[in-house]
Amino acid sequence: MKTGIMGGTFNPIHNGHLILAGHVMEEFGLDEIWFMPNGNPPHKQPEKTGAGMEDRLEMVKLAISGKPHFSLQPYEVEKDTVSYSYETMEYFKDAFPEREFFYIVGADSLFQMETWRHPDRFLHTCSIIAAKRDLSETDAAMEAQIRHLENTYETTILFSHSPVFEVSSSEIREMVEEGKDISRLVPSDVASYISDHHLYREE
Repeated sequence: MKTGIMGGTFNPIHNGHLILAGHVMEEFGLDEIWFMPNGNPPHKQPEKTGAGMEDRLEMVKLAISGKPHFSLQPYEVEKDTVSYSYETMEYFKDAFPEREFFYIVGADSLFQMETWRHPDRFLHTCSIIAAKRDLSETDAAMEAQIRHLENTYETTILFSHSPVFEVSSSEIREMVEEGKDISRLVPSDVASYISDHHLYREE
């Protein structure tokens, strides 16, 4: 069972996340994608941006509803401690030995991965799918970094030219605060949830 893992704060989840998940699933023959909201990320504080943990979970549920190969993985949001990728993936590898894991990241993350907590332990648990959304990095630099990580950590890194989705979650939050229409950027049920629950608006 080939399982892709897409982590993030999903604050909010948007169409770009879903497009990327569908693309890499088809490109690499994955059987399923787990959307894994990060409850206590070490570098972000999502609760300060207008959407709490329960809101982010509910938006992910709404976004993937009716998509049988997509599922919500609540492991990290159910933890009380800070979530580190190596701990999560070591747990998954032990708990689900029948699954082969593929961790989906933006290609730019390859240049920061060695600053993550215990990258050697993390890269031992899964293959990496690096999705390149733009041309900000040269192909030569990217290929050199992939070779470096693979040789240093004995891991596998797969490279994906993913579809471009120009708007980020932070820009969507700004648009909502400014009263702009986001209906083409997020699933309709997510847009309705944001509106009904008055998310991302200054009180």
